[in-house]
Amino acid sequence: MSKIKICGLTRPEDIRAVNRWQPDYIGLVFAGRKRRVTPAQARTLRAALHPAITAVGVFVNAPIELIRQLWREGTIQWVQLHGQEDEAYIRALRACVRAPIIQAFSLQSRADVQRLQASSADLVLADHGGGGSGRRFDWSWTAYIQRPYILAGGITCQTIQEALRLRPYAVDISSGAETGGHKEEKKIQALVQCVRRRP
Repeated sequence: MSKIKICGLTRPEDIRAVNRWQPDYIGLVFAGRKRRVTPAQARTLRAALHPAITAVGVFVNAPIELIRQLWREGTIQWVQLHGQEDEAYIRALRACVRAPIIQAFSLQSRADVQRLQASSADLVLADHGGGGSGRRFDWSWTAYIQRPYILAGGITCQTIQEALRLRPYAVDISSGAETGGHKEEKKIQALVQCVRRRP
């Protein structure tokens, strides 16, 4: 059964919603503008998070020291990289952060799939690019992925069944769990229940 991650939580009510419906992972975004949280905000949200839910920190070309600090204090448990981080960056990160690493890739060509395949990250994430845009890439590229992957981009209550048929390790949902730019509990509930019901 695929797992589910709800990404881009910013408010206490978002945490209350995920605590009720129990996705496997949540994402705290430390980049961009729309869903960005400060380290202080993230600490508060993490402190209220149910212990069964894994907190993933989402970064774009961030200083490794920031990631190390957030991991050491327990604000994040996993690391997700959404920028141009290369293998040298991942090696340096592993040297000081003993957390699973997810690396995101925009899939638009066979070369993109090859880069994804070659990543030394613990998990890879296939996306349209940019993260949280709600845009979907051509999911047929996932047929060429020969390792566990997370599927992101354009997953909503209307498309999640199609996404789950691809048998990803997990689905990662941000804008698809929102109404008016904010997380909506009813959508979180529906998405989690769709994943849990599928064998």
